Amino acid sequence: MTTSFDLPGFDVAEFVRATLAEDLGPSGRDVTSESVIPADMHFAGVMDSRDAIIVAGLPIAAAFFRHLDPDIEIEMLAADGQSVGAGADLMRIRGKARAMLTAERSALNTVQHLSGIATLTRRYVDAIAGTGCTLLDTRKTIPGLRVLEKYATRMGGATNHRMGLWDAAMIKDNHVAVAGGVAEAVRRAKDAGVERIILEVDRIAQIEPGLEAGATHLLLDNMDVDELKQAVALVNGRLPTEASGGVTLETIRAKAETGVTYISVGRLTQSAPAADIGLDFDVV
Repeated sequence: MTTSFDLPGFDVAEFVRATLAEDLGPSGRDVTSESVIPADMHFAGVMDSRDAIIVAGLPIAAAFFRHLDPDIEIEMLAADGQSVGAGADLMRIRGKARAMLTAERSALNTVQHLSGIATLTRRYVDAIAGTGCTLLDTRKTIPGLRVLEKYATRMGGATNHRMGLWDAAMIKDNHVAVAGGVAEAVRRAKDAGVERIILEVDRIAQIEPGLEAGATHLLLDNMDVDELKQAVALVNGRLPTEASGGVTLETIRAKAETGVTYISVGRLTQSAPAADIGLDFDVV
């Protein structure tokens, strides 16, 4: 399996450098490995998953090891987006012991975090399978890691919502309050030349004025199943609808079955637990 990795909007090399610099500190040294491990020692290691997971982040983990040991031998045993069982081997590596130990934590942190997101995402995707509804992520991401975390949700089967404040207008209650109503808020965005206008509504009465003003996507905030059904019937396919707010694994299918186009879930990136992934070394 290849370890090449190109993620638009994300500089993998800079991420690796910055992460290792944070760990190595002002001295740029791993004082433990330097003092305990002989410079000419080599290790062989296997990264494996202790739980059933959806894999994400393996090419980035490989980049950490290669940054410190360009001659390291890496064999990918799984691929991002793949479902693996507990005990599955993910990556086999062989190279300089000091470099491998120095890169280990950064590599594992990345794969554990991203695989945790992908694994939780897949649970939500599976929960709405067959409904025709698409799962979306949100902007509830760790600062600086949005592109990576949204990559992980894609590996889990979700579709990315807007990437930031720049690629769509999302008119929420505070915007509506300042503008004086949903229609005026939408009109202002339209007059400004914004093409994608997502309007958040929390009452059925707000829908028609927003549609007439030119909203292109309707976010139905914190509505229960009955309200969602009413909203979908009222919209009648005129634009995409999105259920959002307080969605859990226990409630998502019922909401998907109302006919909404999308359901967005912030906890995919906000609350996903890290996957249990380890890396064991042997002297060679």
